Amino acid sequence: MKKSEASLSLFDAFEDDIICGVDEAGRGPLAGPVFAAAVILDPAKPIAGLRDSKKLSEARRDVLAELIKSHALAWSIAQCSEQEIDTHNILQASMLAMRRAVESLSVKPTLALIDGNRCPVMTVRSEAIIKGDDKVEAISAASILAKTARDAALCELHVQYPHYAFDQHKGYPTALHLERLRLHGISPVHRTSYAPVRALMQETMTAYVKSV
Repeated sequence: MKKSEASLSLFDAFEDDIICGVDEAGRGPLAGPVFAAAVILDPAKPIAGLRDSKKLSEARRDVLAELIKSHALAWSIAQCSEQEIDTHNILQASMLAMRRAVESLSVKPTLALIDGNRCPVMTVRSEAIIKGDDKVEAISAASILAKTARDAALCELHVQYPHYAFDQHKGYPTALHLERLRLHGISPVHRTSYAPVRALMQETMTAYVKSV
C-alpha cells in the first residue's frame, strides 16, 4: 500500500498493530552498499530527540543509535552490495535492503511504516510516509541506525582503500571524492552503474584503445 502523505492522527487506527519504522541510507553515494534499518520501539522506554538522521550531528546520531539498540523492542540492519545495486538499480536495491531489514526483526511486525513514497514488496502490511523520518519516531530511529551503520561501513572501507578518503565523504560525490577517483581510478567498491563512475570507465577504456 502506498500513501503520498499521512497525518500522525491516522496512526490511531493502528493502535493494536506491532509497528516498525523503516528507512534507508546511501542511495546517492558512488561507492559502498546501501543500508536499511527497521525498528520496533518500546512505548515503555521512550527515547528523547529522535528525528531525521540528516538533521542530527554525527555525535548525536551515535548516542541515539546506542539508545535505540538498548531500548527498542526489536531492531535490524540490512544492506545491498554494490554489485546488487549495479544489477538491480539503486531503487530496487533500496527496496530489497528494507525488506531484508523487516524480515530480520526478532519480533514480527504487523505494520511497517516506510519513509518515502513507496513500499518494498513483502508479506508485512505497509504504509509509505513522505518525510516520515521527521514525523514518525520509529522511522526516525530506523533512519539513525541505517545512517550510523553505513557511515561505520565506509570508515571500514577507508582502511581497505585509504586513497579515496571514504572516512571523510562516505562515498558521496564530493569534489574530494571525484578528485581521488580520477587520480586513483575505480575501486572494487565503486558503483559502476552510476554516471560519474561509468564516465570514468569509458574515459579509461578510450585512452587504452588509443594507446594500443
